[in-house]
Amino acid sequence: MKRNKIIILSLAVMALVSCDPGKRQSPDVAALTAKAYYEQLLQGRYEDWVDAHYQPEKIPASYREQLIANAKMFVGQQKEEHHGIDSIRIASAQTDSVHHVSNVFLTFFYGDSIHEDIVVPMIQVNGNWYMK
Repeated sequence: MKRNKIIILSLAVMALVSCDPGKRQSPDVAALTAKAYYEQLLQGRYEDWVDAHYQPEKIPASYREQLIANAKMFVGQQKEEHHGIDSIRIASAQTDSVHHVSNVFLTFFYGDSIHEDIVVPMIQVNGNWYMK
């Protein structure tokens, strides 16, 4: 009986030691990053918003300018149709740590008291999370 307790205790200790929290990243990081990117957009940091999208190759300057203009139009449209986005809340996130991707679910709370749920696909590249 005493031997069984020692074996069980040893297995429990080995299981705890094998978990290295320094190497794993919480799925919350992708969710917090997605929320921060949308908050940048609402603050008018359109260039940062565009740079937060994963681009495996450098994009032409003219295309980048079009993306920035689209971001400005999106914010303007939300202000016109819903009196802007008042706040953003993280609803949930589903992260695949093997493929380094996450689907982050955010809720937008608009100025006209409407709320909307959106999904933000994210990808982790070199330890950083980007929007797809």
